[in-house]
Amino acid sequence: MFGVTLVYLVQHGEKERSPGDPGLTELGRLQAERTGQWLYSMGVRSLWTSPLRRACETAACIASVTGLVVRPDARLRERLNWDGDMSFDAFLALWAASTQDRHLAPGGGESSRQAAARLRAFLAGLSSELGPVAAVTHGGVTTDVLRDLLGDDDVPPDVLNAGIPPCAVTLVDGASVLIIASTAHLT
Repeated sequence: MFGVTLVYLVQHGEKERSPGDPGLTELGRLQAERTGQWLYSMGVRSLWTSPLRRACETAACIASVTGLVVRPDARLRERLNWDGDMSFDAFLALWAASTQDRHLAPGGGESSRQAAARLRAFLAGLSSELGPVAAVTHGGVTTDVLRDLLGDDDVPPDVLNAGIPPCAVTLVDGASVLIIASTAHLT
């Protein structure tokens, strides 16, 4: 499988409601700063991010608190991104179909299974990292990897149905999932 480095998978902060590659809202930046404070207290030693703007901005806020250098990795990106070429309702229908059928790879995206394999490859590559590690990513791909590691029956229904909240943290240790979508550090 992959090594035993503790990895905090951090959902990006609250994003602007616009197509393409939106940035964070003011609340999203505050969420990211609080997450950074918490990660600092957890002794995180390296920080990775998806190349998408909302994740990069989240990682920058975390770095401003932790002093860590942000390292981008495309394997942390979302599996499908709304670019505005279709209506938001059509995008949501496509997302739902690709979530239901984990082998469906919509045009311009990848299947849920492909995205999970990509994130698992990232995690496997961290086996030589001195941990713990924080990786800013996205709710869809995090849920995809949870479905692979745990099976659908053991992923909390609210995560499967509503997604992962902004700046929620999922903690993995090798193939073990220790925390799923926790926002306790934000209160």
